[in-house]
Amino acid sequence: MQVAILAHEKFPDRAKTAVGILRYADYDVVAVLDRDRPGERVGDYLPDVQDAPVVARMDEVPDVDALVVGIAPIGGGFDESWRSDVRTALERGCNLVSGLHYFLEDDEEFARLAEANGCDIWDVRKPRDDLTVSRGVAKDVDAEVVLTVGTDCSVGKMTATLELLEAARERGVDAGFVPTGQTGIMIDGWGNPIDRVVSDFTAGAVEEMILERGDDYDYLFVEGQGSIVHPAYSAVTCGILHGSMADKLVLCHEAGKEVIHGYESFPLPPIPEYISLYEDLARPVHETEVVAGAINTSGIEDDDDARDAVRSYESALGAPATDPVRHDADDALEAIL
Repeated sequence: MQVAILAHEKFPDRAKTAVGILRYADYDVVAVLDRDRPGERVGDYLPDVQDAPVVARMDEVPDVDALVVGIAPIGGGFDESWRSDVRTALERGCNLVSGLHYFLEDDEEFARLAEANGCDIWDVRKPRDDLTVSRGVAKDVDAEVVLTVGTDCSVGKMTATLELLEAARERGVDAGFVPTGQTGIMIDGWGNPIDRVVSDFTAGAVEEMILERGDDYDYLFVEGQGSIVHPAYSAVTCGILHGSMADKLVLCHEAGKEVIHGYESFPLPPIPEYISLYEDLARPVHETEVVAGAINTSGIEDDDDARDAVRSYESALGAPATDPVRHDADDALEAIL
């Protein structure tokens, strides 16, 4: 499927959905929309993903099958400055794919244009109506369940999950992916959007996915969300931790990060505290341990400095760690397997 990705004023650093699609999805990305960077190219910023031109408006994009909203702002709201691009896409007969909390199919203008032009609108974050509470049985599946957890939101949990999954498969391991957020769902084509599920059903929605795939693979890599110390997103983190009944955890971190994203008055605890927090919180439901770490060093230019950051993180963690995008995932994967 050929797509354009909307990432106005956020590409690439604050457009993790766009970057995730460029790196991992099977979509053919024809263009990225960012009014701040017209005339540039994806490869100018991300040399390790598929390349595409950056344009200012949807009417500059060649024919595509869909427009994907590639931004996930805090709160998941719709920016009215995007309306003209979405309108243009629908008028041209393009489908819409969106991971916002604002559902595009409920927007009167977009719904009318979609119907008039034969377009589909996929609001990825709209959960099913038949979800229910957890039964506490995810531990009974055959697969070893591996969950990525974070020191903060937006530190690379989905990226680490998919990199570890790919590395495991390259090694011949029978491994599956459990997506829990909008980007992972867009990439894999299925999943439950855990941060939109009613809180009573969060663990159940994760458990449902574990049960669906847990006997088909030897290992399941579950995409984590948020952070247990995040003032806004800790609830979804706990729901995934308990619902998945993970056997092993991979702690994800961003090099140099010292405060919570969007809540800068909250400092990050020391790394060893996270290990105790996650393991102690999981233990009453299902005992687990942090066996490896993934650190995002994209903000460090020098490779030697990046390797120093990995070594420092390993020391604090007391377990193997890597930047799975910049380096290989072998040591972390070995600790998991």
